[in-house]
Amino acid sequence: MTLEQAPAEISYSNSMNCVKVGIVGLGNFGRLHAETALSLNETELVAVVDTQVETLKQLPDPIAAIPQWTDLSSAIEESDAEAWIVATSTASHVPLTSLLLEAGKSVLLEKPISEDLSSAESLARKLEQSKGQLMLGHVALFNSEFLHLQTEVENRGSLQFIDCVRHRPSSTMDAFPGESPFHLTMVHDLYLVLALKNREEPVKFTTQAHSNENGDCDLALAQLQWADGSIASLTASFKTPAGMGSDGFDRIEVFGENWNARIHPNPRPIEVWDDAKAHWPSALEIGISKSGAASGMLAEQVRTFCRVIRDQQAIPLGASYEDGLQVQRWLDTLSNQASNSFQDSE
Repeated sequence: MTLEQAPAEISYSNSMNCVKVGIVGLGNFGRLHAETALSLNETELVAVVDTQVETLKQLPDPIAAIPQWTDLSSAIEESDAEAWIVATSTASHVPLTSLLLEAGKSVLLEKPISEDLSSAESLARKLEQSKGQLMLGHVALFNSEFLHLQTEVENRGSLQFIDCVRHRPSSTMDAFPGESPFHLTMVHDLYLVLALKNREEPVKFTTQAHSNENGDCDLALAQLQWADGSIASLTASFKTPAGMGSDGFDRIEVFGENWNARIHPNPRPIEVWDDAKAHWPSALEIGISKSGAASGMLAEQVRTFCRVIRDQQAIPLGASYEDGLQVQRWLDTLSNQASNSFQDSE
């Protein structure tokens, strides 16, 4: 059932071709999606869904004025949303996406597909039978610096080595208990590597991991090698100190034959220091201006989703359902190797 709404003035796009969008999951990232959908000419936000009534009651304006539901089935039936963004917890991704695909809706599903590979693979039949499309949400693929890097690789070719570094604060383990750097952070770079290598399957995987005094993994290293001899090295950790910015830092460097390129997508160029610590005011390329205009990689991801729905472009490299399954297989291989190495050392 729809929750009661306070009246408010909402300005929607007048474009006849804008996509009517609903959002499932109104946590931090879901709210960012809602703000983005409200600000784009390509979208009209017509429904928000969250199982927690308290979460819906605490939504800020103007999101709070959008029709609200606590049950997705009811929202599908009662709203006119033609496409949905799923930004819920990973465990709920497959059942919610299945429900939407069965209803013929197109879905932008925030990664990962599922907590386990078999569950992720179960969506294949649903997608085959659905009139809707499924695109995976992975904002790093739409980062402007990465898109430039991807173009350089395509134009120059002969990619021989990829080096990805992604460090986060040690406090990350408190915020996400039980998560390892493999699944929480390295997964981002695996998607980027897949795109840079044009979906080519590696022939060799190796891993190393470090655990802290509590036995929790705080450092993950992985190497992928392909039949042509090219190598990708990935490092992810929860080890940066409290004095660093809350989002740590990321770096990607690639080497080809007689050429090399490097990007620093996090933090963005502006950095601020005070007596307390360093701050990255724009750590990630996701922004909503004072005027309400969205910019950056999340805005471009949603715009791309709209173009896909309108058959104006294909799902980008790295954002298809098949790409998500491939990365999930890689991640399973790497994390299982790391787990086995821990057991062997005991």
